[in-house]
Amino acid sequence: MKIPQARLEQVVDKFDAIEARMSVASEVDEIVKLSKEHAELRPLAEEVRLLQAQLAEMAELEEMAADPEMGAMAKEELQSLKQSLPALEHRVSIFLLPKDKDDNASVILEIRAGTGGDEAAIFVGDLYRMYARYAQLQGWKVDIETSSEAEMGGYKEIIASINGNGVFGKMKFESGVHRVQRVPVTETQGRIHTSAATVAVLPEPEDIEVDFSMTDVRVDTMRASGAGGQHVNKTDSAVRMTHEPSGIVVVCDAKSQHQNRANAEKILKMKLYEMERDRLDAERAGDRKSQVGSGDRSERIRTYNYPQGRVTDHRIGLTLYKLDKIVAGDELDEVVNSLIAEDQAAKLAELEMG
Repeated sequence: MKIPQARLEQVVDKFDAIEARMSVASEVDEIVKLSKEHAELRPLAEEVRLLQAQLAEMAELEEMAADPEMGAMAKEELQSLKQSLPALEHRVSIFLLPKDKDDNASVILEIRAGTGGDEAAIFVGDLYRMYARYAQLQGWKVDIETSSEAEMGGYKEIIASINGNGVFGKMKFESGVHRVQRVPVTETQGRIHTSAATVAVLPEPEDIEVDFSMTDVRVDTMRASGAGGQHVNKTDSAVRMTHEPSGIVVVCDAKSQHQNRANAEKILKMKLYEMERDRLDAERAGDRKSQVGSGDRSERIRTYNYPQGRVTDHRIGLTLYKLDKIVAGDELDEVVNSLIAEDQAAKLAELEMG
């Protein structure tokens, strides 16, 4: 993809302007804002400068190619640079793609048991541990906001916050129906069962702007539930918030009622924000066929087949025979990065077509 020279210069000029402003800024808020912009733009600026230097070198070599003494060597070097140019231009093009404004946001992760009874609840536990380990490897912080444990193990539902830089950008393609095929621990005859769980990933932008008023919210307090302990079933610490216009319900049942109120309000705002994101995405998408970024939570996106040791992501036709390592969270990044690459390729194709 040929990138206009003016676009490359625009990137470098912006990066230089940020650096110049950082050298004289004195207000803490401005310094923090500039530092964040600098960190986000630096990888692109470095690649652009590398591309500019390579293009300039190629222009010099093309002039030298006509020289009787230096021509042969210049042509050889020029050929080498021409071969490496497409990969460098592709990297810069990926950096220049329009970014989801929420990609750097932390998230609320919701996992709920679907069809499959006890086995579905056990699968929810497996998925939560997979994401918790993946988050740990990424350097993110995970906190359980609320959970409903199942009798045979796992969870009927678990909601957790994952905090860190770039969480939503990595996790956003995990929303949807995850399916597991295996022999349940409760099965005595060794038959393979199919169960499912739904995953939702909600971004937590720094400034959530939603049409929201607490006058539209009913707040109830109730006894916390859980496996036991001095705070369980003794104090009305759990908080349930119901947004009456939309019917959205949020429950937080940690030890502190004050903290539960704050968390419930935060999650409620995020759910309303996500509703608006979905509406706008649907309007923009129109009849777009790409399934990777559809975010449809009713869509079966992935199957974990234990007898064959494989994980298949149905949106991009990816099958990996390393189920144990993926479910452990250690190699989930290979699936995540494949989804990101597919989405980037689709966006590049759209730009090139018009």
